Parts: sequence; C-alpha cells; structure tokens
Amino acid sequence: MSELWSDRSYLAVEVNGTLDNEIAARQLRRYARGKRARREISTLWFPLLLSIPLVLLILFDLSTPARVALGLPFVLFSPGYTLILALYPGKAELDAIERIALSFGLSIAVVPLLGLALNYTSWGIRLYPILVTLIIVTTVMTAIAFYRRSRLLYDDRFFVTFNVETTKWGDLSRLDKILTVVLIGSILFAVGSLCYVVATPKVGEKFTEFYILGPAGRAGDYPREMKIGEEKEVIMGIVNHEQRPVSYIAEIRMGETMTQTMGPYELNHEEKMEDRVRFSSGQRQEKMKVEFLLYKDGEGEPYRSLHLWVDLK
Repeated sequence: MSELWSDRSYLAVEVNGTLDNEIAARQLRRYARGKRARREISTLWFPLLLSIPLVLLILFDLSTPARVALGLPFVLFSPGYTLILALYPGKAELDAIERIALSFGLSIAVVPLLGLALNYTSWGIRLYPILVTLIIVTTVMTAIAFYRRSRLLYDDRFFVTFNVETTKWGDLSRLDKILTVVLIGSILFAVGSLCYVVATPKVGEKFTEFYILGPAGRAGDYPREMKIGEEKEVIMGIVNHEQRPVSYIAEIRMGETMTQTMGPYELNHEEKMEDRVRFSSGQRQEKMKVEFLLYKDGEGEPYRSLHLWVDLK
C-alpha cells in the first residue's frame, strides 16, 4: 500500500513538473516573440511611426517645438535610413556608424531630388506635397526592407541596439574615421542650413490670382449671349499671393462705360475670395466687351484685367 502511494506521489510530482515546464516554455516563447516584435519596431517601423504625430501636428497647424523635433529626423534621416535598410538588410553588410552616416548623406541627396521632381508637377514644392511624397517613399522603402529581411535568418538581420560603447579615436579604422567626420559634417551642415532658412526665409514670387468662372463654378460656361437689359452672372475670384495683406477693388466695364464697383476686399496672404457678380447692358451694340478690372491698394491703374465678348440681341 505504501508503495502504491509513493508511485502516485511520484507521478503527481512528475505531472506537475511537466506542466510547470510547459508553462515556463510558453512564457519564454511569448517573451521571445515580444522581444522580436520590439526589435522589429525599433529597427524597421519607427520611421513610419515617427510620421504619425508629425502629420497630426501639420494637419492641425500646430507650430510647436515638437513639430521641429519630429520634422528634422523625418526629413534628414528617415528617407536615407529606410533606403539603406532596403539595400543592406543584413547586419554583416554595414556597421552602425556606416549606416548612420549613409542615412544622413542619402537623405540630404534624395530629398532635394524629390523636391526637384515636385517642382515640375502641378502640386509644386509645398508643405503637403512634400510631406505626402516623403511618406510614400519611406513606406515603399520600408516594405522592400521588410520583404528582404524576411528572406534572412533572424540572427542575420540588422537590428538597432542601444548598447553604448565608447571607442577611442585611435582604435578606429581609417574608413570609420572618415565616415565619422562626414557624419558630423553632414549633421552640422543640415542643422546650419535649416537655421539659416528659418532665420532668413526667402520671399516667394509676389502675385495675385484673378479669375472668372461661369455660374456653375466651371471655367468655360461663360455667358456668350444676352438681351438688352438682361442680367448675366459670373463668379469672380481673387487669391492673394503678395506675401502681405492687400486691399482690392474690382470694376466691371461694358464697352466704355463703367457699370459697377465692388469691394474693397481685404485679403491676407494666401487668402481667397469668390463673389457672384451680375452685369447687364442697355446699349444697342452687336458685340460687347465686358471687362473685369482689379485694382490693388488704391492704385490708379488696373493691376489685373479680364474680359468676355458677349453678343447682344
């Protein structure tokens, strides 16, 4: 009987030990998966995660130090970093100093090229097109890097580590010394250039958009015929790109007669105004020139002018 109880106790201890080992193994696997996920995020996904708060700050037009702090690495580091990660996904291909130096160098080279390409599009070099372009480039490079890293063994992949090791200058190789100097020089040049641009912003081209649209808000369905005494309507638009607030006055002339004056319209820089205006003619004339004249800041001569030809019946 005592032998039977001892066998049962041994089996219970063995079963409990097996269960404890399985629980420990599951916890170890869960910890390993969590550690791998954290390493993947810190290495592969942090440029895209960095863009999320930056996009929110820009969309809500919040000019805060956080916007500068997030924007600088996103512009000067992230594009080159993801490009290097896509080209060299393995840890044996480049060391940390080479990756950092090339990330800054390639970003400084790639971003102006993207701006040059945008300059020849209808979007131009503006904040939102640049932001969207950088996010697209970073996303594409991240996807390529993810695919190429997935084809490598886990231990062969490059990961960002936060172990700080101090190395004496004399112990560095000649290549590492050159890359270190290039890295420091690139960072100083980029920061200095940014400070110069912020401190002395270049004034863009000064001009005013002046346009007319048809009653439906389209360019093309303008009134071409009208009866004497009949009113016709168009939409007149003004957009201020003068880099300062401007006061505008608009006039409509039918032939040689000024029929009405509109305004003043007080517009700040980049402010837009659209107004529906009506005109009619009591003159008997087969073809009438309808002129829209825009005056700026009380000047005597028209600053902009537009016209339509209308058949009177």
